[in-house]
Amino acid sequence: MTLRFLTAGESHGPELMVIVEGMPARVPIFLEEIDRDLARRQLGYGRGARSTKIERDHAEVVAGVVAGRTTGAPIGVRIVNRDFANQPAEPEPLTTPRPGHADLMGRVKYGLEDFRLVRERASARETAARCVAGAIAKHLLRPFGARVASFVVSVGPVEASIGTGPDWPGVLGEADLEALARRAEDDPLRCPDPFASERMRAEVDGARAAGETLGGVFCVVACGVPPGLGSYVMWDRKLDGRLAQALCSIHAIKGVQIGRAFRLAQLRGTEAQDPIVLDRGEVVRTSNHAGGLEAGVTNGQPIVILGAMKPLSSVRAPMSSVDFATGTPADPPYVRSDVCAVPAAAVVGEAMVAWILASAVVERFGADRLDIMLQAYRSVADAALPGAIGPVVEAEEIP
Repeated sequence: MTLRFLTAGESHGPELMVIVEGMPARVPIFLEEIDRDLARRQLGYGRGARSTKIERDHAEVVAGVVAGRTTGAPIGVRIVNRDFANQPAEPEPLTTPRPGHADLMGRVKYGLEDFRLVRERASARETAARCVAGAIAKHLLRPFGARVASFVVSVGPVEASIGTGPDWPGVLGEADLEALARRAEDDPLRCPDPFASERMRAEVDGARAAGETLGGVFCVVACGVPPGLGSYVMWDRKLDGRLAQALCSIHAIKGVQIGRAFRLAQLRGTEAQDPIVLDRGEVVRTSNHAGGLEAGVTNGQPIVILGAMKPLSSVRAPMSSVDFATGTPADPPYVRSDVCAVPAAAVVGEAMVAWILASAVVERFGADRLDIMLQAYRSVADAALPGAIGPVVEAEEIP
């Protein structure tokens, strides 16, 4: 059994849709938590008017959930686009592609002469549907003790001080990482460092005044993840590769780092490992440089993965392009956008990481029902190394 989800809909169309297939039956679904993640995606200093003033994203579950639990059938969810009502009946076609966007490639690939048709589907508005799928995935992960959270590490040139210097991804434990994520929830840039956040906001204000945009780096952490998810036997089943692809599929994400990857590239082998020791009968690690993944498999440590977001391509400052209608140089039309969307990208990153982990849980403990999956998880605990598996939640304990 495998999980998959499909999204449909356009940025300014009537609605977005997502279908989740392969979700086991009996998984409790809390609609208010799905809406909470949708709201978190819309917030963040530097976001545009549509996200903060027009849309009020709400997940309407239309199939696959009865009395608050999944039935095993495909789950259908719709998100109404409120801005659809503000669109002209017959909009003028766009004939000048915007650099950095899918505009020109949509023409090359699909022969679409109106770049608006490309823009509508390529828009990052699609990530609202991903957040729904990710929130559902979090509901499946919860009985296995896994939690997923995120925070912003940098915006433009401003970096947060995590407290332990540049080596923080490898030396912070679950409690520290989750504390960082909790602090970030109350910050307008989802940054756990209030002093850096203040400088980030000033940087955003400066970019807005100049008609520019900013990128940055966010961190997704997954704690309590069962060890043994993923595989080392085939390249396409390695979990680190699947997580990297999932994050790079998010709009404007150009790079991924797992653990201390880029710092490890500068060290010697003995400095880059996570020693295995016995502590009062439990197998533990003294560090987490690998970011919770070894040989494509989860090792029981927190998963720490960073995504690098480029500055958004929709800028008010003049850019060079060509008008395909006239064949002359032209400045592409500015499309209403954000100045900085790194806080939102972090929430979308959570959704994608949760989805990949939930898929791996289904692959390892797969069944048609959550209670049977938990039985399989318990049986693995019997064969695991001491202390190498997390808590098991009884199916009847799930609210």
